[in-house]
Amino acid sequence: MTTGFFWDESCFWHAGGNYAFTMPIGGLVQPLAAGGLPENPETKRRLKNLMDVTGLTSQLASQSAPPAAYEDLARVHPKSYLDEFKRLSDAGGGELGRRTPFAAGGYEIAALSAGLALAAVDKVASGALSNAYALSRPPGHHCLPDFPNGFCLLANIAIAIEAAQSKGLAKRVVVLDWDVHHGNGTEGIYYDRDDVLAISLHQEGNYPLDTGALTDRGTGVGEGFNINLPMYAGSGHTAYLHAMDRVVIRAIEAFKPDMIIVACGFDASMVDPLARMQATAETFAEMTRKIKATAERLCDGKLVLVHEGGYSEFYVPFCGHATIAALAGLENVAPDPMQIGFDIRQPSAAFDAFLRQSIDDMAIQLEV
Repeated sequence: MTTGFFWDESCFWHAGGNYAFTMPIGGLVQPLAAGGLPENPETKRRLKNLMDVTGLTSQLASQSAPPAAYEDLARVHPKSYLDEFKRLSDAGGGELGRRTPFAAGGYEIAALSAGLALAAVDKVASGALSNAYALSRPPGHHCLPDFPNGFCLLANIAIAIEAAQSKGLAKRVVVLDWDVHHGNGTEGIYYDRDDVLAISLHQEGNYPLDTGALTDRGTGVGEGFNINLPMYAGSGHTAYLHAMDRVVIRAIEAFKPDMIIVACGFDASMVDPLARMQATAETFAEMTRKIKATAERLCDGKLVLVHEGGYSEFYVPFCGHATIAALAGLENVAPDPMQIGFDIRQPSAAFDAFLRQSIDDMAIQLEV
């Protein structure tokens, strides 16, 4: 079994805000900081560094990939959007939507980020790799076809799906989004289609505020192929695993996909500054094991994880390391520092039972 790891140093050079500074940014001038935005390169760079130090990287098929071509981007995004994005990027940077600033060269870096996801999906769907992880940055799951938001400039996963479908490599695809924020971009793109099952586990009432309701199930032929699980703040390890067993895996089994793609955010962790959940590194590792086993049963193990959010520079590397080790079927040799000598305040038994019951209630409403 070969697990691919797709990454590129250039993705760490995406500048999410300091385009407005007087210092020159772009080309060979590496950004000095994230410009005050929580989406910054250090969570991803530190993950890659940790993997290098432990030797995990050397056990994977580590590689870069070409940027997604214009024709790949245009299957999801209209020409008017792509052309304006490129124009602003060439002019030194700007902002097209909500919370999506970029510096000079932002278009090329975003296309590269999408290209990493596209290549990972292509090589797994074609059988060249067993499964894969794409360390994409900027992220993509909030991006609508003509409106970027939430740090997302291109819809990385949708671009990868459309490319695979255009080549006949996959027909029916599941997108499981366990980023703590609702995957509104993926939902919007596939809301009226029945060939992609979109499932989002997210903190209720987080970002975006006006999407992610349990009752949003799709429209037209897509009705029933969009599943939202808005989970209560405070949900931790057992609640997430219960959601996987009670809703996610059952829904995927009923759908019978050709492959599974995970929008893999680590912002449901217990120390993330943009959320109020209680997941640990082992939570993400165990969810990965569960979805990997599901993929092996249903679609020859064809599974790709694409990096999304996660804003703790300290903890994301350990969550990511545990996840990628689980994906590759390897021992995790980077012990979770939050499990060593710390008083981890997990939910009480009563609150945990309440959280599990809330998931059961949603499953009944979803008829899963």
